[in-house]
Amino acid sequence: MKFAVGYQPEEAGGFVALARDYREHVAEVYFAWVGAASGRAAVGVQRGATDWGAQARLEEDLAALRGMGIRLDLLFNANCYGARAVSRSLENEVISVLARIEDAVGGADVVTTTSLAVARTVRRHFPRVEVRASVNMRIGTPQAMEYVAGLFDSYHVQRDVQRDLAHIRRLKAWADARGKTLYMLANSGCLHGCPGQTFHDNMVAHDREIDEMKNIEGWTPHVCWNLLRDPAQRVAVLQGTWIRPEDLHRYDDLFPVVKLATRMHDHPRMVLHAYANRRHDGNLLDLLEPGFAPAFAPEIIANDRFPPDWFERTSTCGRRCESCRYCGDALARTRQRMDGE
Repeated sequence: MKFAVGYQPEEAGGFVALARDYREHVAEVYFAWVGAASGRAAVGVQRGATDWGAQARLEEDLAALRGMGIRLDLLFNANCYGARAVSRSLENEVISVLARIEDAVGGADVVTTTSLAVARTVRRHFPRVEVRASVNMRIGTPQAMEYVAGLFDSYHVQRDVQRDLAHIRRLKAWADARGKTLYMLANSGCLHGCPGQTFHDNMVAHDREIDEMKNIEGWTPHVCWNLLRDPAQRVAVLQGTWIRPEDLHRYDDLFPVVKLATRMHDHPRMVLHAYANRRHDGNLLDLLEPGFAPAFAPEIIANDRFPPDWFERTSTCGRRCESCRYCGDALARTRQRMDGE
């Protein structure tokens, strides 16, 4: 198993250096084009203008990564493209960006998208590029994969099902029989089954427009951060979808490449190191994105304090969280003050 890591133009010491240091573990780097909407805030835009220096750095770094044999995964994974959703304008943008990457660095290997229109465009105009369904599409059943099998070569599985190994094996059996490939996002901090995900993803897609508005004051529009203000609700983090580095070996025969959320992470080297070495001795929250460490401070979730049967219990529990105390007991066991008490 190897990893897909998210490109950071401002990574201390240089992102290319990080990829080089962990070259044996890195299969892919995923990245957004400068100024383009994606599943995170747009990069390379300052006061509404494109930073062409960021564009030059991106192309230089992509060339260096390709030179190391790392596959390049272009993100067109915004949850919303507004009025452009099925437009010739969006189609032309996708074609133009892929053509530029072809000219500048030898081409993208993968396009990951939430958009059926983008998937169709890549399929039609760049048939050698792998088209991958974004995790934000929440594809979690064989039927869902079947519905869009004509558009996608590979799928990120829905985060909400990935702790259920029996279910993942069902998905893999379907994919293997049709020449498709599955991928998993290992360190998402998002809440299981979050009812605010669509709202949040749409906000991210329109972040530049939102920044230009006079917005509601004194209100946090994110379900997670509001929920975690209440200490009694913090067990929701343990009921999430993440997989600890120590449990990643259970997926070795299921996913050839596992995605790590590092594109906006403060310490991408820490995340990659932990998963590459299948071990983390610090605060579990430091590995996740979002991590929620400020919500728990001055406490941490000590990763080395998890009960020995953690994975066996949480992968077979059937998600009956409303009538189960296991994660609550595990939280009490793993909570630790930063001063060690």
